Amino acid sequence: MSRATWDEYFLNIAVQVATRATCDRKHVGAVIARNKTILSTGYNGSVRGLPHCDEAGHLMKEMGGRESCVRTIHAEMNAVAQAARNGVCLDGGTLYTTASPCWDCAKLIANTGIIRVVVGEAYPSRYGLSDSVADLLAAANIEYVMPVAP
Repeated sequence: MSRATWDEYFLNIAVQVATRATCDRKHVGAVIARNKTILSTGYNGSVRGLPHCDEAGHLMKEMGGRESCVRTIHAEMNAVAQAARNGVCLDGGTLYTTASPCWDCAKLIANTGIIRVVVGEAYPSRYGLSDSVADLLAAANIEYVMPVAP
C-alpha cells in the first residue's frame, strides 16, 4: 500500500465525515484544512436542533433542473458555519468535499478566503453545475481540483 497524498488523506477524512450525514438522499462530507491541519468539518443534514429528513420527510424544490431537498444544510456550508462558530479563520485553506459544490456553496466558498477546492466526485454534467461552479471558482482565483478518488 502506497502512502496517501495530502489531498487523498483529507478527502478520505471527508468520506468518513459523510457517514454522519442525516439526509438519506446523499451523504456528503467536507473538511477544511490549512498547513496539513484540519480547521473544520461538516456534513449535510438538518439545521442544528431541527428534525432530520428521515423524521420530518424531505422538503423538495426544483433547483437547476433537478429536485433538491432544501431542508438540509450542505456539507460545505456546515464546515464554514462550524469554523465561524468556533472563531476559526479560513484564509488560505483548502476545502475537501466528497461531491462537487452547488452554486450557493461555491459563492459562499468564494467569500471565505479558501484558496483551493478538492472534489472527490463531480455531479453529472447534465445538471450543468460542475462547469458553472468551476467557472465561478476560477473567476474568484480559487483552484478547483476534480475529481480526486479517495
